[in-house]
Amino acid sequence: MTKMIGHFIDGQQQAGISGRLSAVFDPATGSETTAVALASEAEVRAAVEAAKAAHPRWAATTPLRRARILNRFLGILEQRAGELAAAITAEHGKVLSDARGEIQRGIEVVEFAIAAPELLKGDFSENVGTGVDSHSLRQPLGVVAGITPFNFPVMVPMWMFPVALACGNAFILKPSERCPSAPMLIAEWLAEAGVPKGIFQVINGDKVAVDALLHDRDVAAVSFVGSTPVARYIYETATKNGKRCQALGGAKNHMVIMPDADLDLAADALMGAAYGSAGERCMAISIALPIGKATADALVGKLTERAQKLVIGAGTDKASDMGPLVSKPHLERVRGYVDHGLSEGATLVLDGRGFVSPGREDGYFIGATLFDNVTPEMRIYREEIFGPVLGIVRIDDFDSAVRLINEHEFGNGAAIFTRDGHSAREFTTRIQAGMVGVNVPIPVPMAFHSFGGWKASLFGDHHMHGSEGVRFYTRLKTVTSRWPTGIRAGADFIMPTME
Repeated sequence: MTKMIGHFIDGQQQAGISGRLSAVFDPATGSETTAVALASEAEVRAAVEAAKAAHPRWAATTPLRRARILNRFLGILEQRAGELAAAITAEHGKVLSDARGEIQRGIEVVEFAIAAPELLKGDFSENVGTGVDSHSLRQPLGVVAGITPFNFPVMVPMWMFPVALACGNAFILKPSERCPSAPMLIAEWLAEAGVPKGIFQVINGDKVAVDALLHDRDVAAVSFVGSTPVARYIYETATKNGKRCQALGGAKNHMVIMPDADLDLAADALMGAAYGSAGERCMAISIALPIGKATADALVGKLTERAQKLVIGAGTDKASDMGPLVSKPHLERVRGYVDHGLSEGATLVLDGRGFVSPGREDGYFIGATLFDNVTPEMRIYREEIFGPVLGIVRIDDFDSAVRLINEHEFGNGAAIFTRDGHSAREFTTRIQAGMVGVNVPIPVPMAFHSFGGWKASLFGDHHMHGSEGVRFYTRLKTVTSRWPTGIRAGADFIMPTME
């Protein structure tokens, strides 16, 4: 009998009542392993009502006590990381070492959120006027929601809920229906750590659940990570309904390789950045910009040699460098982009479309793919592929590379590999992207900084986690106070000056 996954509402797992189910597959074999319930509007509303009822007590809980609960959750995470990694690999397909890395990056946000007593301190000014003091407070929004993608079923939710909970909000998570098991484990462990009923809930579902959250009058804010078309829809719908929203969209991340760069270092970095997690990362490098013919020729040779040695197999196999893609439809989509690249005239150096994993012929595998002579007019340059497909755009000089990156629709991340400090400084200053790496291929910030892109890679004013996350999940209140000893009677009809 197929395992069934429902929802986590009001402190307990609940079977779905909508009658709608979605199959969950093992990407390495193509076999169905689980069925997940898809929530109805009524189930979403039940979760919101539970969160609304539980929130006032949680908001009144001191930040120190909330931090202690998160600290207990941190201990559980560290003890059971292997179980969580196995759940990620079983439904996403990424190799176990990558799954553990994802968990570690999530843990860092929990560690950051435990500092909530420090983060929530306000400002105080004495005697702003005669006998008048002012101080500021940061207070929680109320019920907030997170809508997260399949590619990081642990890390991306952890960009959101640890900070939201630490700030005193109730949080409803709508994870990807492709990878539902890990979020359910997180819900159970948070409850075990002491998070009260209704404060963290999981609603599994599809667009019905998403729209219910976006239109619910009691949801104050929505966080989202996914593709740009959906991010735009989430942002426009949420804000139209009076909600605060941060919606992270797609990416087309570039890496410039200067002639003075350590080419072995650059090639190794590109291998991990382009083919790690089978390219299913919003921060993956999918376009390399070697400066000059000699740099490009040498780089393509080094990449070809390395990519041919990649070990591709099930994520549970310790020898695997790269696992399968998440689903059969996504596999066909990525293969289609390789077809487009060929038809548009790019040079296919390595073709991963024919790769088959022995004994797993029905798995969603594709080999490492490398295109040379890609041009900006091609779809494989303009659009996010979200697979292990790296394109080489040969370019003459540094200024042309900067201009090309800045003209792209997306502005999530960019990197430069060089030994020259001036080139690096010029790049970090002039490049129009939210996250920039210097000799670092995937410049994902640490948890105490904030994650987010520019242009069509981010809708909203706030990046995720770090100080930006605290600002997103709180509202600023400023209190001006005077005690009435010796204050003269009578009304003033002018703008108060506090003098």
